[in-house]
Amino acid sequence: VQLQASGGGLVQAGGSLRLSCAASGSTFSPNIMGWYRQVPGKQREGVASITRVGITNYADSVKGRFTISRDNAKNTVYLQMNNLKPEDTAVYYCYARTYYSADYWGQGTLVTVSS
Repeated sequence: VQLQASGGGLVQAGGSLRLSCAASGSTFSPNIMGWYRQVPGKQREGVASITRVGITNYADSVKGRFTISRDNAKNTVYLQMNNLKPEDTAVYYCYARTYYSADYWGQGTLVTVSS
């Protein structure tokens, strides 16, 4: 199983970006998909997650600004990020968790928000 993340980049504060993460594997059917982020020198922080049936969870710092969604047929998870702030600058990692609690991680995509 491989996860390929894309969509990061440089954006001004107040702008928007959409991250995507596609999981390969024809029989792969993850329960939970989501995103973490990490700033160098700091702990990895959970950003958002979504179950296969669409139950979502968000970090307090992104509630009302970020929206997570997924396409089960494509094994793809998305993170729509609006009203971005400089403190959202980080490397964003997608993950997929199976029903047996095995985690798979993407390679990370850098999001930089300028003030």
